[in-house]
Amino acid sequence: MAIWDYRPKADLWTGVAIGVGLLVAPVVIPMIADAARPVAKAAIKVGLMLYEKGREMIAEVAEVVEDLAAEAKSEVQAELAPVKGKGKGA
Repeated sequence: MAIWDYRPKADLWTGVAIGVGLLVAPVVIPMIADAARPVAKAAIKVGLMLYEKGREMIAEVAEVVEDLAAEAKSEVQAELAPVKGKGKGA
């Protein structure tokens, strides 16, 4: 079978690099994790602040739309009131 015959090309330096990586990884990974924690925390804080700002903006837009709808409704009722009054007297 051709699959079993495949062997990656490796030399002495590849083995040395893998060995050094395995020796250094237990030291480097916790250092990276400790350094990444404040960055992740800051990103989460920014996300929460953006979320809250978005909620405030949506609430303000909803309030404006409600006000416009109420104004339009009152104008329509004011325009229809004289028409209704004429219809009763005729």
